[in-house]
Amino acid sequence: PTRRSSDLSTISMVDTSASEAFSYANVADVAEAVMPSIVAITNTSVQEVQSFFYGRRSFQYESVSAGSGIIVGSNDDELLICTNNHVVENASELTVTFIDEESYEALVKGTDPSNDLAIVAVNLEDISDDTMSQIKIARIGSSDDMRVGEQVVAIGNALGYGQSVTTGI
Repeated sequence: PTRRSSDLSTISMVDTSASEAFSYANVADVAEAVMPSIVAITNTSVQEVQSFFYGRRSFQYESVSAGSGIIVGSNDDELLICTNNHVVENASELTVTFIDEESYEALVKGTDPSNDLAIVAVNLEDISDDTMSQIKIARIGSSDDMRVGEQVVAIGNALGYGQSVTTGI
């Protein structure tokens, strides 16, 4: 059966502005609330390198890179994930891994290299019911509402080593 976008829950990104300061008790609560919307992305691409040692011949090799993404929406057919353009650049095969550690094939839907942004999609019909029950769409706030000096929590797939959490100002 085809899943519709209404089948997905939505979570809010944490707002620590003065009016809602400390709506979560600690960083662990923030991580627990937001993790269902964070994914790991693996990009397999073909790189071409020129060798100056062999008469300037070009060689191709397969390269694997990793990054993070955030589930930002869905339509009738696809789950939409925002990531960095450099994570998906030159992709020949993309894999998205969700919070339950299940992985699915993804396709690049659009890119904006000048802002280092990209949207990738996973077909909803490919995603298991178990995975669907564990993931959530994030509600994105406005950077205009943020002030210099506010605390932030960064969650992602740092250097492809798995999900990580860190804080900063």
